[in-house]
Amino acid sequence: MRLDWNNIFIKDLEWSVAGEITFRTLVMFILILLFLRLSGKKGVRQLSLFEVAVIIGLGSAAGDPMFNQENAILPAVVVFISILLFYRLLTWAASKSETFEKILEGEPLYIIEDGLFVLDTNHTEPMFAKDEFLAEMRQQSIEHLGQVKTAILETAGNVSFFYYPDEEVKPGLPVLPKAYNKKSKEVPAPGRYACTYCGHVEDISAGCCCQRCKKEEWVEAIQTLRLS
Repeated sequence: MRLDWNNIFIKDLEWSVAGEITFRTLVMFILILLFLRLSGKKGVRQLSLFEVAVIIGLGSAAGDPMFNQENAILPAVVVFISILLFYRLLTWAASKSETFEKILEGEPLYIIEDGLFVLDTNHTEPMFAKDEFLAEMRQQSIEHLGQVKTAILETAGNVSFFYYPDEEVKPGLPVLPKAYNKKSKEVPAPGRYACTYCGHVEDISAGCCCQRCKKEEWVEAIQTLRLS
């Protein structure tokens, strides 16, 4: 089957229409930047789930006028103004009511407490995407869970870490890839091992269930100090 590249990339597009699409795109892009400026936000890391939904709504309103000649720009501007006013109203209401703010923005989520992953209500699985969080820990120069007293996932998506002082660092689950990937259900020799699911550390001599989450995957625990 031969592909019709002209039909795929150009079809019946005229240069005058391409120029209009470029102009519409620039106008809508400027309006999106203006909205973000008026909202008071300075970056994606500061956006809550509610604000992400607002951005998606803006993208939907801006998309059609960018390339569809049948859609005028003014109705999209009306949508933008409506969203901005609604956003301002909700943020004002959130500032007046802590309960409403929690409903709108969500609440901070504890991920680590006392050097261990916080588990779900069944005490079997962590309450987050573990691989993504391990990467976040590495970016903060954290080598293992025993260095971290508490970690909190904030409503804006960033993670706040609180560390043990050096004299209180305890054995923990390593988060560096080479060490973490040595995980196994078999214990090669007696020693101190960390459960890869919850971070619980035990002195064991053979493969067994974790006393905390009942999983059976282990990796050798380490107790290095954090270099800041």
